[in-house]
Amino acid sequence: MQTLKLLKKYVVESQILVALMGTLFAVFFMYEQNIFRFPTVVLIYITYFSGYLYTKYQKHRLFNKILIINVIFGIASMILIFLNHNEIRIFKWLVIVVLGLLYNSSFLDSFVRKIPLFKVFYVGLTWALINSWLILPEFHFSIFLISLFFITALVLPFDIRDMDVDDVVTFPRLIGVQNTKYFAYVLVFASLMIAIFFLNTDFAFVFFLTSTLTFILIYFSENSNRESYFSFWVESLSGLPLILYWLTKIDLK
Repeated sequence: MQTLKLLKKYVVESQILVALMGTLFAVFFMYEQNIFRFPTVVLIYITYFSGYLYTKYQKHRLFNKILIINVIFGIASMILIFLNHNEIRIFKWLVIVVLGLLYNSSFLDSFVRKIPLFKVFYVGLTWALINSWLILPEFHFSIFLISLFFITALVLPFDIRDMDVDDVVTFPRLIGVQNTKYFAYVLVFASLMIAIFFLNTDFAFVFFLTSTLTFILIYFSENSNRESYFSFWVESLSGLPLILYWLTKIDLK
C-alpha cells in the first residue's frame, strides 16, 4: 500500500506518467515510420513534462519555481534541436509550445480550457501535431487523424470524472454521461479504422488491441470511480500501443 501511495505521489501526480505516455505514443509512430531517434524522444518528453507542469501549477504558490524549471527545460529543448535537427523543427516546436501556453495561462483573459466543449479537441490537436508534424519530415495526415480522434476520446472520461466540479460546459454536462461515452466510442472507432487502413499490419494490430481495451475502460467510466481509474488506467492507454508492439517482438524461444 505504501508503494502505491509513493507511485501515486511521485509518478502520477508529478506529471511523469502523462508525459511518459505521451512520449510512448509518439515513439509508436516513430517506429511505424522507421524514424526513431533518441534525441527526438528526449525532446518530446521534456516538452510534455514541462507543459503539463505549467498547466498543473497555474495560480499555485510554487508557480514561480515551476516557471524557472520550464525556462531551463525550454533552453535544453532548444539545444537539443540545434544539435540534432534543423530550423524547421525549431519552428514546429515553437508552434506547439505556443499552443500549450494558450491552453491554460492565467495571464490570458480567456484561455482554451474555459471555452465550452473545445478543450477535448484542443488536447487532441496538440498531441496529434506532435505525432504527425513535429517528429516527421513532412506532415502525415493519417497519423494526425488517428492521434486526434484517439486522444480526444481519452479526454472525455476525464470530463466525466470532473463533471461535478467543472466550471465550464463539457460534454457530460451538456449531453449526459451515456451520450458522451457514445461519442467517445465513435472517435475510437474512427481512429481504429484509419489505423487499419494506413498503418503497417503489426502496428494496426496492436492499435486494435489498444482500442478494444479503450472501449472497455470508456464503458466503465463513471463519476464515482476512484481517481486512479482515470489518472492511471485511462491515462496509460496512450502508451499501450508501443508497449504491446514491444511485447509482440519479444522472442520467447
